[in-house]
Amino acid sequence: MSERDRHAVLIGALGALAVFTILLFVVGAQNVIDSLLSADLSLVTVTFLLALCWLAAWSLMLRTVLATLGVDITAGTSFFVYAGAVFANNVTPFGQAGGEPVAALLISKVSDSRYETGLVGIATVDVLNVVPSISLIFVGVSYYATTTALGDRLATAVGSAVALIAVIVIVMVLVWRYHQTIIDRLPGIIAPRLSKLRLERFESETLEEDIADRMGRFFENIERVATDRWRLATVVGLSLCGWLFQTAALMAAFAALGYSVPPYVLLFVIPLANLAGSTPLPGGLAAIEAAFVALLVPITGIEASAITAAVLIFRGAIYWMPVVIGGVSVSAFGIRAFR
Repeated sequence: MSERDRHAVLIGALGALAVFTILLFVVGAQNVIDSLLSADLSLVTVTFLLALCWLAAWSLMLRTVLATLGVDITAGTSFFVYAGAVFANNVTPFGQAGGEPVAALLISKVSDSRYETGLVGIATVDVLNVVPSISLIFVGVSYYATTTALGDRLATAVGSAVALIAVIVIVMVLVWRYHQTIIDRLPGIIAPRLSKLRLERFESETLEEDIADRMGRFFENIERVATDRWRLATVVGLSLCGWLFQTAALMAAFAALGYSVPPYVLLFVIPLANLAGSTPLPGGLAAIEAAFVALLVPITGIEASAITAAVLIFRGAIYWMPVVIGGVSVSAFGIRAFR
């Protein structure tokens, strides 16, 4: 791990600790502990099993996308590769930027495929996971609005989510529309700078050709995925299953504490809270927990300490369990998560 990476991880960890400290101070740390100690262990186990089902569903997404690209890996291998990607997401500030390169390295190592092919595979999974989340937000909010007036906090959260998603979609459309221009011009801009920094052993012209070639194959692979409609539908279906498993896991976490929360509420709260993962904290740690509490307290009327306890159980399954499984996977495959 480089000195810069160490500083980034350390600052992120300290930031997460600070947010957790504030959250527990506001809701009452002792009350949260008491709620956790009273949890039904059998239902806590169910929460973790459902989280494993979520992880398996999204790992099958990765396997299906890679099959479209001509890369064949087993379901078991795809599970551990995807867990490795989640591990990197969860320990790196601005998660996806750290997870996708590690996953691409894992894919290329276990399948002898090109790095850019693996990068397309994991990036496609991350992008396509947005599609069902948008649907769940609108379906859940629409149903909730038929029973209760939307509060200012929820309306702001939904509006922010829509705006963020719209920006992402616009950027993706523009990149795809002008991808040939990007391939023609971008290598000529970055190759000389990489050569000066001695990040590559090649001369500037050779490096420029290599970058252009890799970018060309990258966009070709994206087109292959987009035009295989049957597999594309399968991937979106698996993504939806993953979101539903997460919803069921959070329901089980609340049930472990003796509370019942309508599933249509959790359908939109989970994707909305996950938007906090874009903060400069490791995998959104603490920020996502705080977002869950801020959304669920006014919606459900359950006391904040109980909601915090349920969210901590849920995040233990969704965040910490993949960190353990993925960390072991990354080490077993011989990939360094930080360089």
